[in-house]
Amino acid sequence: METSKHIVLYLLILTVMSCNTEKKEKRGLNVEVYETSESGNKLTSITEFSQADSATVIKILPDQKFQTITGFGGSFTESSAYLLNKLSKKNRDTILQAYFSEEGANYTLTRTHIASCDFSLNNYTYASVAGDTDLENFSIEEDREDLIPMIKDAMAISKNGFGIIASPWTAPPWMKDNNAYVGGKLLPKHYDTFALYFSKYLDAYKAEGIEIWGLTPVNEPHGNGNNWESMHFTPEEETNFVQNYLGPKLEADGKGEVKILGYDQNRDGLKEWVDEMYKNEASSKHFDGVAIHWYESTYEVFPEALQYAHNKAPEKYLIETEGCIDSEVPAWKDDAWYWKKEATDWGFDWREDEKKYLHPKYAPANRYARDIIGCLNNWVDGWVDWNMVLNRQGGPNWFENWCAAPVIVDEDADEVYFTPLYYVMAHFSKYLRPGAEVIGVDKADSELQVTAAKNPDGSIAVVVFNEGKEPKDFSLALGEETVKVKISQQAIQTILIPSKTK
Repeated sequence: METSKHIVLYLLILTVMSCNTEKKEKRGLNVEVYETSESGNKLTSITEFSQADSATVIKILPDQKFQTITGFGGSFTESSAYLLNKLSKKNRDTILQAYFSEEGANYTLTRTHIASCDFSLNNYTYASVAGDTDLENFSIEEDREDLIPMIKDAMAISKNGFGIIASPWTAPPWMKDNNAYVGGKLLPKHYDTFALYFSKYLDAYKAEGIEIWGLTPVNEPHGNGNNWESMHFTPEEETNFVQNYLGPKLEADGKGEVKILGYDQNRDGLKEWVDEMYKNEASSKHFDGVAIHWYESTYEVFPEALQYAHNKAPEKYLIETEGCIDSEVPAWKDDAWYWKKEATDWGFDWREDEKKYLHPKYAPANRYARDIIGCLNNWVDGWVDWNMVLNRQGGPNWFENWCAAPVIVDEDADEVYFTPLYYVMAHFSKYLRPGAEVIGVDKADSELQVTAAKNPDGSIAVVVFNEGKEPKDFSLALGEETVKVKISQQAIQTILIPSKTK
């Protein structure tokens, strides 16, 4: 009789344990899901979840912590600002709200050019008087009509503000060995003058109410094939300029808080640059980080180079400062084009044969999603798109270097087209906020690309990209909690896990 009681008690305990286990397995993970897809979703809230049991599990590992996010955004160019001024006030406001409001993409990191670049209406400099080494005639007058109003209007919309990285494409021509906007090198006798040029620029913009967060010594120091504004630096020359001229000048003028990011060109060249920049304490003192572009390849992230740069100086920034769909006249009101592998880049036509494999045709939306996820998974802490607004030609651009942008306008008809690229960018900028920590992800499905970050408010944003032609089911797991999700074919999702403290 006693034995029977023990058996009953034992079976009861087993039943309770089984129920508890079942409850744990069935605990649902509370999420919000937003999707942009080739099938037509545009940051659309997904409320119908998968019912399928899938072997694919994506595990979020918040205890694995990586880099801290600086921000995401786009660039203020004269071309974009000029076009905004050509639109009706309603459409101008619609675009700026879409980029900078909390309801929109909520951009937090941006870039602009110091004097002219290819996406300007013409060549210009802030120091046009040759031989004026004291820069008494320095003037930002060229920026007052278009560029400055665009930045200030964006500032008025942004609730939490955004950082601005400013880059010159060249020094004033008279400071260079070829006395031209295109190509050439900064004369050593004008290193002091060029450092003063930066300081004057910071003062002039501050007088307009615009604080500059960071600088790069020059855009693309390897040049651009001598096509538009450029100036060449070797790693040794730029490091010398920053270490002995620009850094000390900004420090002496009370501007030491402005970040200096070196290099500012393609990722494949990172090793030789960070080896020189971070060679010793003196060389690295004034460098706050390194800036990179994506143009070396249309699909290769160069993870080894990114990891090398991070490991060389783990405490410093690693920021993508420019990327775009270049060498293309953008499609107008044709979402399908942005999801098809028809677009090409400069390297498709012009690259030497042994490097053409780096430049296949690709789908523009896929390129953005794939690249940003790849960067975040390899220590990059900020990602800045190029032009925010271009017209149907892919300009204006004084060199006719046509490119695409997330927002395309017909300035004559006062029409605006938000391309899929805008929504892809928003999947990151809207939900991965400054101060977020990139966290670990464990997944078995190599066809799904995934990254995740824990925001300062405790929420977790998971970005999943399905480049395949078929929808996929997967389970997202955080600890013991899971949720079944379906992602469309050719689609990017942001899955937001709210903070438990809210």
